[in-house]
Amino acid sequence: MRFRTMLTMLGAGLLAACGVNSVPTAEENVNAKWGEVQNQYQRRADLVPNLVATVKGYAAHESGTLTKVTEARARATSINITTDDLSDPQQFEKFSQAQNQLTQALGQLRTVVEAYPQLTANQNFMALQSQLEGTENRIAIARRDYNEAVQAYNTRIRTFPDAVGARIFYGAKPKVPFQAQAGAETAPTVNFGNAS
Repeated sequence: MRFRTMLTMLGAGLLAACGVNSVPTAEENVNAKWGEVQNQYQRRADLVPNLVATVKGYAAHESGTLTKVTEARARATSINITTDDLSDPQQFEKFSQAQNQLTQALGQLRTVVEAYPQLTANQNFMALQSQLEGTENRIAIARRDYNEAVQAYNTRIRTFPDAVGARIFYGAKPKVPFQAQAGAETAPTVNFGNAS
C-alpha cells in the first residue's frame, strides 16, 4: 500500500513538473491580455465616429481625409481575431494591418487639425482628441502586456519540463506577438505647411 501511495505521489509530481497546470495558466494569461487589446481597439473604434463627426463640422472640404478615417475604421472593426487565431501568423497579420491603417488615417486627421487651428478651439474636439490620445496610449500598453504574456507562454511551452506537458497534453503552439510595422523605425516628418 505504501508503494502505491509513493508511486501516485511521484506520478503527480512528474505531471506537475511537466506543465500540466502551468501551461493552461500561461495560455489563459495570454488570452486575457488579448482581451484587453481588443477592448482598447473597441474603445478607439467607438471614439472615431464622434471625432470624425466633430471634425466634419469644421472641415467639410477635407472630406477625403475623413472618408479615409471612416473606411479604415470599418476595415479595422470588420476583421475579428479569436484567441484560437493567436497562433496563426497570417490571421494575426491581417488584423494588425487593418489596425495600422486606422492609425495612419488618424495621423492624417491630425494634419487636418494643423491646417485648421480654429478646430482646436472647439471644446468637444479637444475632449475627443484627448480621449483618442489616451486610447492610443492604452492600446500601446495593452499590446506591450500582451507581448510579455506571449513571451512567457512561448518560453514555457518550449522549455523543459513544461514542453513535455505542453505537447503531450495540450498540443500547444506558439502565440504570435505584435511587431512594429515596416518603417516604424523612421520618425515621421512633421510639416506645418511653412517648409521651403
